[in-house]
Amino acid sequence: MYSIGVSTPHSIDEEMFKKYSEAGITHMEVSVDKWNSEKLDFDKLLEWSKKYNVQLYSFHLPFWPFNEIDISDEKLASASIEYLTEYIKKGSKIGIDKYIIHPSGEPINECDRQKRMEIAKQSLYTLAETAKKYGSTIFVENLPRTCLGRDSRDIIELLSAHPDLVACFDTNHLLEEDPIEFINKVGVKIKTLHVSDYDFKNERHWLPGEGMLDWQSILKALEKIGYNNVWLYEIDLKAPNTIIRPRDLECSDFYRNAKELFENKPLTIISTPVENLKKWNE
Repeated sequence: MYSIGVSTPHSIDEEMFKKYSEAGITHMEVSVDKWNSEKLDFDKLLEWSKKYNVQLYSFHLPFWPFNEIDISDEKLASASIEYLTEYIKKGSKIGIDKYIIHPSGEPINECDRQKRMEIAKQSLYTLAETAKKYGSTIFVENLPRTCLGRDSRDIIELLSAHPDLVACFDTNHLLEEDPIEFINKVGVKIKTLHVSDYDFKNERHWLPGEGMLDWQSILKALEKIGYNNVWLYEIDLKAPNTIIRPRDLECSDFYRNAKELFENKPLTIISTPVENLKKWNE
């Protein structure tokens, strides 16, 4: 139904490309933390991509730590734009044309949201113009809790900053709105995904079937809006402390999970969520 992609867990080496290829994962999102992103060898990424026939599909721009990178923070926005622009330039040179961005860090007080929204929109306009020069596009990701982008209304306003902006729909970030409602309202502006499951209490980044999302309804809603890009997982191979697994996930688990979803078959589950979870990492 869709090509299958996986977002990288923190760091990247040649072995990871090999594992993707062997498992049938055809697309990779480069997603590493600030420190590992500064060590990236972009020429090596291109070399490995060609060697193992794994497409460098997208690049998740660094967003952590929030006290250093935040395009909605008046004190950090300018430096953040400059910092992120360098990754757009480097990535575009090796053919990456999709850049996922967090529109804010957190926490954000309710009384500050509109000001932060305006700063974020100004930043997104600048980054969208930069991306355009390099034949690339900025994808604004919906975020949980107090972050900007916590529902379709936020995302639609953020996307209004520039006609080229589109959305990355993270399936486990919605705490204020039903996922199907979000898909219907944002519609054709959804151009990529971060696929994972959760318990509706907070983001969990679990494998589909480990949480409470109705995946067949999500697939039908995406089909209705004409979504035709990659089915891209954003899940760590190692279990977070919110779920118990007998082993680390493998790339083959993502391939199997996708095929089961696409064929509407029972999902293979090897885990048990921690009981009585209330919030992140509790």
